[in-house]
Amino acid sequence: MASDQTRSAILAAAERLYADRGFGDVTLRDIVAEASVNLAAVNYHFGSKDELIAELFVTRSIQTNRERLNELKAAEEKGGGRASIEEILRALVGPTLRGCLGPDREGSTAARFMIRASIESVPPIRRIKNREIDHLRKFAAAMRRALPGRDEADLYWGLHFALSMSHHTIREKERLAKLSEGKCDFDDVQAIVERVVGVAVMALNPASPASKPIVRTATSAARAS
Repeated sequence: MASDQTRSAILAAAERLYADRGFGDVTLRDIVAEASVNLAAVNYHFGSKDELIAELFVTRSIQTNRERLNELKAAEEKGGGRASIEEILRALVGPTLRGCLGPDREGSTAARFMIRASIESVPPIRRIKNREIDHLRKFAAAMRRALPGRDEADLYWGLHFALSMSHHTIREKERLAKLSEGKCDFDDVQAIVERVVGVAVMALNPASPASKPIVRTATSAARAS
């Protein structure tokens, strides 16, 4: 088998196995058996199991991030250099949710692999997520343009909540489906995107301290009297 074909066969086999069984239960020997190659080929092309997982995750993440940035660029061009906050957040979470949910995607190997990557916290994926955030900075900059004068911490919290909601929805969809007895529709992915965007927009407008209700404990009540 040619070198490029061997490498592709290893990646495809590893992605299938990780998607089906998770990262902890799959060994390099499982992968070489699935790919019909020898262990030396895996060591030659990737060096270790962690590097193999990292390459798979980076490859899929690049595709998602490219789609995110393309949608952000289109939204800003349409708005003459400034997109609405809803459009920005839609570009941020839409590709992730569409890539993993819906009857036409969720059964694919790529989607199941990314769902595993979201559920199982393994070191190589954690390192990549913590390191590769340049594309997220572009969304933060777009949010500043959309909401000039807004406290930057609020914008980062809004971005964080949007990402967290999209990933949690992907991870816990089976639990929500059971809890709602099927009332929550996971086939209508665009409706899910709009729900996430709507809640994230609300998170950008936190209640001011003065508007928060005062919770009186027994001790504070006694002091007041």
